[in-house]
Amino acid sequence: NNMRHHHHHHQNALPIFAAILALLSYNNVSAFSIPSTTSSTFVLPVAVRHLPSISIFHHDADKKRSTSSSLHMSLVINRRSALTNTAGLLASSTNLFWNLHSPTAANAATTTTNFPEWTLENNVKFPTLAMNTVGLSTPDTQRALHLATQVGFTHFDFHPGKERDGVAAYIASNTNGRSNLFLNTKIRKPKPGTSPTDAATLATSQISDDLKALNVQYVDMLMLRDSPDCNVMQAQWAVLENALKEGKTRSIGVINYCEQSLKCLLETARVKPAVNYYMLHVGMGRDAHGLRTFGESQGIKTFAYGAIGEPGPNDEILNNPFVKKIGAAHDKSTEEVALRWVLQSGAAASVRPTRNFGLGTGICEEEDGGKCATGLAQRANVLNWTLTAKEMAQLDALTGPDDNPTLFSSSGCPGAFVMPK
Repeated sequence: NNMRHHHHHHQNALPIFAAILALLSYNNVSAFSIPSTTSSTFVLPVAVRHLPSISIFHHDADKKRSTSSSLHMSLVINRRSALTNTAGLLASSTNLFWNLHSPTAANAATTTTNFPEWTLENNVKFPTLAMNTVGLSTPDTQRALHLATQVGFTHFDFHPGKERDGVAAYIASNTNGRSNLFLNTKIRKPKPGTSPTDAATLATSQISDDLKALNVQYVDMLMLRDSPDCNVMQAQWAVLENALKEGKTRSIGVINYCEQSLKCLLETARVKPAVNYYMLHVGMGRDAHGLRTFGESQGIKTFAYGAIGEPGPNDEILNNPFVKKIGAAHDKSTEEVALRWVLQSGAAASVRPTRNFGLGTGICEEEDGGKCATGLAQRANVLNWTLTAKEMAQLDALTGPDDNPTLFSSSGCPGAFVMPK
């Protein structure tokens, strides 16, 4: 087509684009997102695709930059003027653009990132990137699941109580919501001094209570916390094995098990843990002080939390000049580089929605300026790029900040976390 033809389309398209902006403004919508993944599907209205080039700014949760591969467009218009000038056009041109609140539009604006999976025993598919709800309130958990599923997350790692209730609320509010989720929850740690028999009873009761609260027949994984008492761990593990046999869970794993705890469990286990869930981040080394080698020698995979530190974000990771340099080479934040390193090392990872978290706390509020939605999209997008072999080797070699991989273990493991008074 010649330039005159293009110009003709641009002139006709501008009023239609203004009409769309008017609808957004009228409904108090200040922005809309175009996902940042190479495999994303986002279909603009016909008229908008013919618009001339415009400047767009990408708003990152942890940094701001202008980029031609724009992901977020902040739109400011004069509501009254746009409505006045385009009301007639809207009435006659509805076939040219979507209802921006329709399910079709929402689905089209959702990333199509493929989340990798492990295949566990019994052909259980385990998505290797999960969202961690730790510390979120019930409504924040429900909101986080809604936002996370829009960018491809299906694996949700949650605690019993308020987080579980948020997951239940999400399932109840979504048709066929359960079938698309990998539900991964944790058995509460019994108080010190609890007998093995009582500990087993507590685990059995919790499984029943959680399934009832979630209104599901099964979860996809149950993970067991450690105990300073080997007999307690063995007794509770037998409960999880029975839950697996009875179809109340599809797989079982452990949390913060040091080598000593794993050896205890394996003495009597009929089913080995599918995963050991512990902290892993740059600076600790890929082998996590030998825990990874030992676990994987027993067929136990590494499922990692704390890619940017725990119990809160670690400034030594986020401000590490070497990690920053690698991030700059990929146009990524240190946060993204840190998570990419964990995943590319062959571990699975569970991530908080944003870096706004602390010990037992997290936030995914409705009035957070889009930080939760942006943070989750950023984390999902980590699956769409890679570090070079040289960069991985350099990150593997970092010796700090170092941490205890089983930080939140019981006193039965070395270097266990002590709750501040």
